[in-house]
Amino acid sequence: MGSHDNAQASFLLDKSAKVFVAGHRGLVGSAIVRKLTQLGFTNLILRSHSELDLTRQSDVEAFFDSEKPQYVIVAAAKVGGIHANNTYPADFIAINLQIQTNVIDSAYRHGVKKLLFLGSSCIYPKFAPQPIPENALLTGPLEPTNEWYAIAKIAGIKMCQAYRIQYNWDAISGMPTNLYGPYDNFHPENSHVLPALMRRFHEAKVKGAKEVVVWGTGSPLREFLHVDDLADACVFLMDKYGGLEHVNVGSGKEVTIKELAESMKEVVGFEGDLVWDTSKPDGTPRKLMDSSKLAGLGWTPKISLKDGLVDTYKWYLENVKQ
Repeated sequence: MGSHDNAQASFLLDKSAKVFVAGHRGLVGSAIVRKLTQLGFTNLILRSHSELDLTRQSDVEAFFDSEKPQYVIVAAAKVGGIHANNTYPADFIAINLQIQTNVIDSAYRHGVKKLLFLGSSCIYPKFAPQPIPENALLTGPLEPTNEWYAIAKIAGIKMCQAYRIQYNWDAISGMPTNLYGPYDNFHPENSHVLPALMRRFHEAKVKGAKEVVVWGTGSPLREFLHVDDLADACVFLMDKYGGLEHVNVGSGKEVTIKELAESMKEVVGFEGDLVWDTSKPDGTPRKLMDSSKLAGLGWTPKISLKDGLVDTYKWYLENVKQ
């Protein structure tokens, strides 16, 4: 079943090792590749979807058989907003289950030393305590709008745990909070709140609009983590963590949607008014992850929201078709 050295190998001392980053073109995967390259890793194995379809078990097995990576980071997933989850629930559960099952099982069978599986904060119950600790998992019903994706991600966490229990294999899971940064999705209809606001303020600035209208009161509290901080945390976990339980990866800092919008207005340089349409719903009042476990292990984020917004807007201007 592959050769597994159960001694905790130091990931950071193994920079010539073959590292497979699944999903290297997405928001998360691209940040992990940037971080590993910056740290001097020289043997990254990357495959686009057209080169390797991770939903096809035989193709994944053939890839692992020929490439034999020593480390694997699973950042590949089918993701989308509420509308996409409601419209394509079969895709969200099936594709994600296929990707992660194929990659995790093949990694184990082909002697991978360590695997990191990445999920999302949507794995937690709709009415989880705030801030959300790791042990809130499976204590209540999920948010119905993205339960298909969440169920797949929960299965991925449990699969890593099961392979650790049965095979003593070093598979770990990290659950990031809301992420933003280069290569985010800035699509007008189906992007998340932060990139959506950035695009709207930018377009209003370009058009010379008098105001930007934002839904709700601006009072809900949210947490945002720059994707480069997540990449740094992933390297830290690969190097230092070998536990059964998944680990939350958050900034630990809350910001109201109003504060976010005001910061965004300033970063983008929109001179008009910010108007709140209070007839529209606010959504969940508070969503924050408890990242004290990760902090206790010795990792904290380094990029402030303001610096992160400046960095992301610079990328947006250079890369998003206006």
